Amino acid sequence: MLSNITPQQGSLLLSEPFMLDPNFQRSVVLVCEHNDEGTVGLILNQPSSLFLKDVMEDLSGAEYQLFVGGPVGQDSVQFIHKCYDRLNSGIAIGEDLYWGGNFEALKLLIKDRAIGYDEIKFFIGYSGWSPDQLTHELRENTWMIGNSYNPDIVFVNDEENLWKEAVISLGPRYAHVASFPQNPMWN
Repeated sequence: MLSNITPQQGSLLLSEPFMLDPNFQRSVVLVCEHNDEGTVGLILNQPSSLFLKDVMEDLSGAEYQLFVGGPVGQDSVQFIHKCYDRLNSGIAIGEDLYWGGNFEALKLLIKDRAIGYDEIKFFIGYSGWSPDQLTHELRENTWMIGNSYNPDIVFVNDEENLWKEAVISLGPRYAHVASFPQNPMWN
C-alpha cells in the first residue's frame, strides 16, 4: 500500500484497510506537524459523543461536535480551521487550512456565531509519532499518503465515508482498496 510519497505538514495519512490498532481503523489523519522531532496529526473521522459546550463551560451554546484526534493528550482540545481572515491566528498547514490559534479570540467569534460548522473542527487529543516511528509504519505499509486533496474534505460531515473517498482520491492505483471489507473474514 505504501505510496512513494513522504508525509509532510498538511498530508493525509490513510490507514491501510485492515489496520489492527483500534485507534486508527479506517482513519484519515491530517498531519499538522512533521519534522525531525516527530509527527503530530489529528484523526478527522472519529466523532465523539461530546460537543464543545460539554468541555468548555463558558461556551454553553457551542454545538460543535468534538472528534477524537488521537490517543495522546486526551485532556487537550485542538482545532483546525479555514477562517484565518477572522481569527488572524493559526499555523498554516495547507491551502486555506490552519491548526490552532488564539483561543480567546475564537471564543468571541463562537459566541457571536461568526464561525460556521463547515469552517472549523474540534478534537480531543491528538496522534503523535516519534521521529522514526512513522517512517517504520510507512515501511510496514500501515499508511497511504495523500498530499493532493481538496481542503474542504477536512470539514465533511460524512465521517463514515471519508476514508473511502480519501482513498479513492489517491487515484486508480488505490481505488479498489476503498471497497475492501473492514474485516477480511467478511469477504
